[in-house]
Amino acid sequence: MFWILFLLLAWAGVLTSATRLLRAATEAAEPPPRPAPARRQGTLSLYEAAYLAGGPERVAVLTLLSMERRHRLLLARTGWATVLDPVGRDDHERAVLGAFGPDGQSPVSAVRRAAAAHAAVAALADRLAGAGLAVPRAVREAVAEGVRSVQGAAVLVVAMAGASLAVPADGADVAKVLYWFALPMLLAVCCLAVAGAGGPARSPWASPAGRRLLAALERDRAGADPLAAVAIGGLRAVRDPDLRAALGRDTP
Repeated sequence: MFWILFLLLAWAGVLTSATRLLRAATEAAEPPPRPAPARRQGTLSLYEAAYLAGGPERVAVLTLLSMERRHRLLLARTGWATVLDPVGRDDHERAVLGAFGPDGQSPVSAVRRAAAAHAAVAALADRLAGAGLAVPRAVREAVAEGVRSVQGAAVLVVAMAGASLAVPADGADVAKVLYWFALPMLLAVCCLAVAGAGGPARSPWASPAGRRLLAALERDRAGADPLAAVAIGGLRAVRDPDLRAALGRDTP
């Protein structure tokens, strides 16, 4: 039964990739112990909450919305932003203002990307990782690589199943062959489902300690503070449809 060799190859690919993903996911869920950080305990700034809940893009959206609420930026539904006050109050605001041209206007999407990629966000990420609240970049990349590996293994299973059906059956019927290949495919699909499960409470950016602080912030402030709601929930928490359209638009 020559098809069994293809089945063994499929299982080898799935088991190897699943092990890699499991190892990375375990490291993300249980970061190594760190010394107590020199920071105020039990609290998060809105920038910190935005990063832990949604990463660099969320920090950029929060900064833009905060500046718009204080009438320092004008965000148009058409997808363009205009500077009203050119003085930044912190590094994140200066990152936003630095993305504008000399005429003080720019597509919101371009400003958002520039602010998300700014060194201020990288420094914020490093501080949070050092405090044990954020998953380090290397660990996030390992998880992403593990997911890609499992996806590749799923493709391998399909290819091996197709190859098995293309060779002489050796007495095995098609249903039996497909049944055996369905098992490694089921394992791959389950791994991908577990890796993609969750939502804001299972942010890939926050460690378990960070998620606990996010939950406390959501309980204490998200209902009364619109900016806190956006930091935790992202664009879906923006109530103004024009602002939501402006912040979410990818092209001018």
